Amino acid sequence: MSTPKVEASSQQTALDPWQINSSISECPVDYPKSRISLNERFIDEPRSLRVAVIGGGLAGILAGILLPIKVPRIDLVIYEKSRDVGGTWFENVYPGVRCDIPAHVYQSTFAPNTQWSEQFATGSEIRAYWQGLARRYNVYDKFRLNSKIEDVRWDEKNAYWSLKIRDLENDVVSSEKADFVLSAIGKFNAWKLPNIPGISDYKGHLRHTSNWDPSFDPSGKSVAVIGNGASGIQVVSNLQRLVKRLDHYARNRTWIATSWAGDERTFDSQPFPEELKQSFNDPQKYLEFRKQLEDKYWRRFGTLFRGSAANEKARNSFTKAMEERLSKKPELFDKILPDFSANCRRPTPGPGYLEAISEDNVHYIQTPIKRFTASGIETADGEIRDVDAILCATGANTDLAPPFPISAYGVDLAAAWKSDGLFTFPYTYFGLATPGFPNLLFIHGPHGTGASGTLPQAVEIQLTYYAKVLRKVAKEGIKTMVPSKRAADDFVEYCDAFFPKTVLSDNCSSWYNSGRPGSRIHGLWPGSGMHVTTVRREPRWEDWEYEYLSESGNRFEWYLGNGWTKKERDLNSDATSYLKLPSQIDLRDLHESWWDLP
Repeated sequence: MSTPKVEASSQQTALDPWQINSSISECPVDYPKSRISLNERFIDEPRSLRVAVIGGGLAGILAGILLPIKVPRIDLVIYEKSRDVGGTWFENVYPGVRCDIPAHVYQSTFAPNTQWSEQFATGSEIRAYWQGLARRYNVYDKFRLNSKIEDVRWDEKNAYWSLKIRDLENDVVSSEKADFVLSAIGKFNAWKLPNIPGISDYKGHLRHTSNWDPSFDPSGKSVAVIGNGASGIQVVSNLQRLVKRLDHYARNRTWIATSWAGDERTFDSQPFPEELKQSFNDPQKYLEFRKQLEDKYWRRFGTLFRGSAANEKARNSFTKAMEERLSKKPELFDKILPDFSANCRRPTPGPGYLEAISEDNVHYIQTPIKRFTASGIETADGEIRDVDAILCATGANTDLAPPFPISAYGVDLAAAWKSDGLFTFPYTYFGLATPGFPNLLFIHGPHGTGASGTLPQAVEIQLTYYAKVLRKVAKEGIKTMVPSKRAADDFVEYCDAFFPKTVLSDNCSSWYNSGRPGSRIHGLWPGSGMHVTTVRREPRWEDWEYEYLSESGNRFEWYLGNGWTKKERDLNSDATSYLKLPSQIDLRDLHESWWDLP
């Protein structure tokens, strides 16, 4: 028997399975009454967050790659004061600038360059790598270049940050808002000329090495270099061969390391053999090479501890190598050899430096500078040395205080972190945030990395932590999030117990301690690279204080929404994404992926 046809006009419209009939939705019994009403939203629909990142160096680029992937509905903008991205590798173009960590280590964990030309890459090649990464992941779309932050201020009433930004290209100031601000300004972002009397009187070529003039030709000139930090060491090594005379003003003694982790540096470039580079086209072979190379940088933590065999070995090795390399002018050895332990300051391999200061055209001067003259420098003993150029390798702000005001509840962080400020040092919880400054996070700021491990990995781990913070805030209806003072104080107390056991607390000045011996150490994490990776893998939510969007004060009113997920009402969605081939399941990760719900 055939089934009778049903005309289209007589077909009943299918009911919306999610539609609620209000006439029968009332509860038929006398159920307890709530003071709140359900919020008609799905729990898997987070709110959009406007997130402002300040700084376009390595950390800012990684933020631009990772946060949009890890934080649904993020509205991300990255402000960079320079005309292009790259941070220190964009700004520093002085002769000889290069990284003293192997190139295959100093790169992201997820997008490696297998074809570095040299073992220790030049600044230009490093810059090209990070700019290339920004292009590959479309991070340039999120950048505001030539944008200098002048003021960051918390609006307590409306719970957002107000940023004042100067467009350096057009000299126009504008204001923008952000739910969260992430500072990625780096440790050496604010270079400064030394505060020496008469500096404005000098008529010759005067530059900070971080503001190098590429048109300057030092050939055959008399040149003064002030400072013997990392940049000063590299500049002296490279200029000595070009100039007529080089006066090197080096107030501090310093260790010149043999290597960081057994990878020896030479003054000349160390290119990779083509055969080795070709072998890196095999992903498995390259992975084995990189793991073996990078592993060494996780194993050097023991050199940090006072009285350890590892530190004593480093001291003896450095001492022997320095004495040998100064054999042409052995009298310099006692002038430069420090009385503090190796690794109190960040050691610099400095290939060619000790050889350079041993040459006859270099004058190693430890007498304090009295003043600049119109034609040169006068030292405290009254000697005046005329030079054609003065190059200041005098570093940047070692106290990590931001170079612009960041204000909340009447406190300016830029002032509070200084030695004469409210906190007197960079006061933070785990190097992540500061009590009293809601929705403000630091990328590679105080306590950013351990003394072992790698910088890119540490930044990636920190950004992954912040992605968890932002997802929590966006999903749970959190208006503000700030670490508790008790948690921050407990962290400082732990640091005060840890650092005195290390050579970091020896009598030396460095960016680890704001350039003040005896000041609290903030330049490194109080533990190893693996230690800080473990700490930042899972946030301790109990250490934070929260305010919620709900005006009722009920923390769950906005968060739990209407009891539904949007995914389950999409009949084309995969409601059983947790089911996989047994061979693909790692029980350690089972039901742990934040993006794989329900």
